[in-house]
Amino acid sequence: MGMTMTQKILARAAGLESVAAGELVEAKLDLVLGNDITAPVAINEFAKTGAAEVYDREKVALVPDHFTPNKDIKAAEQSKKMRDFAGKYGITNFFDTGEVGIEHVLLPERGLVGPGDVIIGADSHTCTYGALGAFSTGVGSTDMAAGMALGTAWFKVPAAIRVELVNHFSDKWVSGKDVVLHLIGLIGVDGALYQSLEYRGDGVAALTVDDRLCIANMAIEAGAKNGIFEVDEATRAFLREVGRDQYREVTADSDAVYERTVRIDLAELSSTVAFPHLPSNTRLARESGEIKIDQVVIGSCTNGRLSDLRVAAQLLKGRRVAKGVRCIVIPATQKIYLEAMREGLLEIFINAGAAVSTPTCGPCLGGHMGILAKGERAVSTTNRNFVGRMGHPESEVYLTNPAVAAASAITGRITDANEI
Repeated sequence: MGMTMTQKILARAAGLESVAAGELVEAKLDLVLGNDITAPVAINEFAKTGAAEVYDREKVALVPDHFTPNKDIKAAEQSKKMRDFAGKYGITNFFDTGEVGIEHVLLPERGLVGPGDVIIGADSHTCTYGALGAFSTGVGSTDMAAGMALGTAWFKVPAAIRVELVNHFSDKWVSGKDVVLHLIGLIGVDGALYQSLEYRGDGVAALTVDDRLCIANMAIEAGAKNGIFEVDEATRAFLREVGRDQYREVTADSDAVYERTVRIDLAELSSTVAFPHLPSNTRLARESGEIKIDQVVIGSCTNGRLSDLRVAAQLLKGRRVAKGVRCIVIPATQKIYLEAMREGLLEIFINAGAAVSTPTCGPCLGGHMGILAKGERAVSTTNRNFVGRMGHPESEVYLTNPAVAAASAITGRITDANEI
């Protein structure tokens, strides 16, 4: 019986000729990730193992991105614990303030993740790296600690859903965010529970790597174990650009078994909005009605890349953020921040009346840099809109792409970019 991409990667990492859905395997890890919320707990657990060293100081990545620059004393203590641990064990990939970025944008940018890798991270959106042909998934802090000590982790091999993408976008304002919101709207937040979302079809070639990173990032919002794309020339070009020259390309067998196939015609997609309080509660932006807003957030590990900022700037150039609306723009890494500055994007945002932040997760998780008060509404390019996600439990978050976010900032209500 044939194997899916995920199954092939896990079989290789477990030293087995083949694996099947439901089997338990112990797989070797290529990278272990933690951030300033989860890593401090993992560090405490690591100490209990009695390990004298981490399994490989170049294969542990510590990224204090959620509350940095440190927003309070507790955040400072969390980062200090990571800093001390990185120093003690010689962790190569520790990214402190000044070089830190949002982890799921930073690691691909640094060439730390690639095809065929097995990656765990104590953050649910670790599934992002499947965009580059890796098996990557979120784990708890205890699993992260064991991974740092042993370089292995146990997995139940997931079954898979084949997502067949066909054609190409017909609306210039539509992007990868609309693909994944549309998918989650179709199958629900538990529609892929502990399964692999395997993206195939001729439509994949129409997606940029940035689109794919966004799509893979939100696999967890459908309950999936991971999301994954086959490697193509766009992937290889990205890997060359970031200096990653060693990797293992994997393709699914022609007789691989899938639980089902979901077909998405990219040409039929329009800008999509997920209404409160689930990513699956989707509507078309143009059919959202008169939803007035208080805040717009453009950034995060889904849409804080340079291509996203370019889209937002294209709409905001020469225009102003609506009176009474707060617009916050967050470049995902220092490199993106610098390039956005060189291209004049930051000037466009500031002239439009937006606030530009240093790289941080910040408002996405209700951490800082954009907390909502009772009754306030935000349009956001982030990945979750659960109750209280961005602040007060009686606030509301509407998820969408950067074009709708920028257009909404201009009008003060949820707006399809084609209206601008």
